[in-house]
Amino acid sequence: MKKIVSALFLFSVITAFAQEAIQFQELPFKDLIAKAKKENKIVFIDAFTSWCGPCKMMERNIFTKKSVGDYYNANFINARFDMEKGEGRDIAVKYGVRSYPTYLFLNGDGELVSQNYGYMEESMFVAMGQDVNSPNNTKGSLKERFEKGEKDPEFLVNIMKLNSSTDFDFAKKASERYFENKEKTSEFTKDDVGLLLFFLKSSEDKKYKIFTNRKAEIIKFLPEETYREFDNQIKLGKIVEQSIDRQNKRINDEYFMKTAEPLVGKHDAEVKLNQTKLSYYEQNANFPEYEKAALSYYKNSEAFEPNELLKAAWIFSEHITTPSSLKKASEWAEKSVMRGETSENTYILAKLYFLTGNKEQAKTYAEMSKNMASQAQKDTMLADALLKQINEK
Repeated sequence: MKKIVSALFLFSVITAFAQEAIQFQELPFKDLIAKAKKENKIVFIDAFTSWCGPCKMMERNIFTKKSVGDYYNANFINARFDMEKGEGRDIAVKYGVRSYPTYLFLNGDGELVSQNYGYMEESMFVAMGQDVNSPNNTKGSLKERFEKGEKDPEFLVNIMKLNSSTDFDFAKKASERYFENKEKTSEFTKDDVGLLLFFLKSSEDKKYKIFTNRKAEIIKFLPEETYREFDNQIKLGKIVEQSIDRQNKRINDEYFMKTAEPLVGKHDAEVKLNQTKLSYYEQNANFPEYEKAALSYYKNSEAFEPNELLKAAWIFSEHITTPSSLKKASEWAEKSVMRGETSENTYILAKLYFLTGNKEQAKTYAEMSKNMASQAQKDTMLADALLKQINEK
């Protein structure tokens, strides 16, 4: 009898404890959204992975707290998804989940109304929920409210922040409305300047006029030199588009320099031209032109970060055959290896040494690459293949 009583007591304790914690509903994603629509509630999703330490700490230390369970169970439809399994993969892509844990709050239309990250203490986690569960977030579809002309600054900023990586066009429209109204009202804040620069992509953009008219306010928050450089990049963006001969997949150097130099000066125009050529010719697999552009742009290699040089060195190792160019690429790779040896940069350097006839050094670095990859439990296939080539020659 005592055993039965003890078991019943233990069961009641476990049940009471479970009821205090967040009650996560095991429903398909579409059913969660439908339920939110029907009940006019917000869905809270804990986006986690099985290997994430802070995720496990949240599950063990925070989701089990009574204050957390009481608030979230009463106000949200709660669910958890592993971002690397099942529906979690699609959710991660749709809402741009890249760090863990991420907390997604969605309305009944499946729209993101708030997003936050990382380990939080109990009081902060409850406060986040209270902030999200405001009347402003339960009014209905964000897009419908936007289409009806809502101009509330907080509402528009929320759209910009939540959709900048998943629905840029929607976020950009919100930015245009926000700054149209901002132009007639208060002074810029630091956050305003950041949002303006993020969404300003062209000198033909409506916000470019605001950018030029409000220069005095903007340079309160960033150096005037940075303002000038940003302005130059915006102006050059249009010229880049006009310089691309899409039929022949080439950049018209003469037109670009003739148009850009009067605006930004010869040096800045040449830098932008070479950057454009590197990107465009790589994308279009025009490696002879990429080779010319890289040799010109990285002529003074000391001015560049080793990782940037390493990328060019890798492309040369894969697609370029000119001996002098490969020798220059090996110098770029050496700078990366000198900064710190990895299985990747030692492999690229080994391959470039091999292509330039330095068999002994090629073998040394290929073996180093293989050993480092093996120790890090990475694939050694490339290093193995290169060593086979070296030994057979």
